[in-house]
Amino acid sequence: MKLAILSRGPNSYSTRRLKQAALDRGYNVKVLNTLKFAIDLEQGAPDLYYRQKSLSRYDAVLPRIGASITYYGTAVVRQFEEMDIFSANTSHGITNSRDKLRSLQILSRHHIGIPRTTFVSDKKDVLPAIERVGGAPVVIKLIEGTQGIGVLLAETIKAAESIIELLQSQKQNVLIQKFVAESRGKDIRAFVVGDRVVAAMRRVAQGQEFRSNVHRGGIAEAVELSEEYRETAVRAAQILGLRIAGVDMLESSSGPQIMEVNSSPGLEGIEKCTQLDIAGAVVEYIAARVDFPDIDIRQRLTVSRGYGVSEIFIRAGSNFDGKTITETKLRENDINVLTLYRGTTVIPNPRTERSLQANDRLLCFGKLDAMRDLLPPKSRRRRQPKVKDLDPGEAA
Repeated sequence: MKLAILSRGPNSYSTRRLKQAALDRGYNVKVLNTLKFAIDLEQGAPDLYYRQKSLSRYDAVLPRIGASITYYGTAVVRQFEEMDIFSANTSHGITNSRDKLRSLQILSRHHIGIPRTTFVSDKKDVLPAIERVGGAPVVIKLIEGTQGIGVLLAETIKAAESIIELLQSQKQNVLIQKFVAESRGKDIRAFVVGDRVVAAMRRVAQGQEFRSNVHRGGIAEAVELSEEYRETAVRAAQILGLRIAGVDMLESSSGPQIMEVNSSPGLEGIEKCTQLDIAGAVVEYIAARVDFPDIDIRQRLTVSRGYGVSEIFIRAGSNFDGKTITETKLRENDINVLTLYRGTTVIPNPRTERSLQANDRLLCFGKLDAMRDLLPPKSRRRRQPKVKDLDPGEAA
């Protein structure tokens, strides 16, 4: 696999760890500055140039797009997508998550806990809005703030009015959010990769600070999440269109409440407090998606030589989508379906005439080689190079 990491900080902890994790697994990896790309468009041939050279072929791209370059960064990611190159996070997922109002609007129609939030423009609407979220104290947030910047706690209605009036006078859009008192000074960061939480930490604010971000001096500790919190984190990331995400949740009396979903979560704090190889989990997930784009097979257990237990994930439009178990010819290939997972429903020993649907998961036992043979060859749309392809990392 040849992987491009889009990052303007090649020496940052997260970028270095991701690059090293790829190298440790024998992959070819380059760190490319997002702002050094040129996007070329013509009929039937979207293309990318990097430092004035035609970009060589990559199998996958891992975006680490900073908030200050969201528009250009997502345009570059979108171009990779149009060139049929797998992106660990989609351009629309990054866009959805970057705007706090947009992300909460999307999440609000689903049965996922979020703090009561309101967004107003007219000064006359401020007081009624504060009352609707439960009155003071309230949390006031800049829509595009990061790392705890632009998050303020107003203890009184008068203070809230003054803060909002000041921010609006500076042309800043702000959210007014219910203050979850029982979670004061602490929150949960769940690191989601694909359809699972690979690590989680609780961040605890220090002193009088109510923001628990590590960048604000918060202390992190590893935590084992309940099924409810894990499922909430994964669903929030998937609803917004993210495959890799840091999901921040409050521990309220009614259960998890999503504060924010980060499309470029940092690795340093959570890797150090959990002692887990999260960078490795990210790289392995990308490699699996590159190798198995339509049917995702994850080996769970090797029972004897050549045989094992694996999970097959049915993707929309794949060869298995809409077919019965019999029609898949799994049994003919010495593969037995042990369990069918459909949403929250678990079906042990499913009938062979049962039809499969997109997003079903099959827990199977059988010949590992036969399972791998089910995977279709990866198709790539090759572009005709206008000039000789040159790897940007080798340009010098």
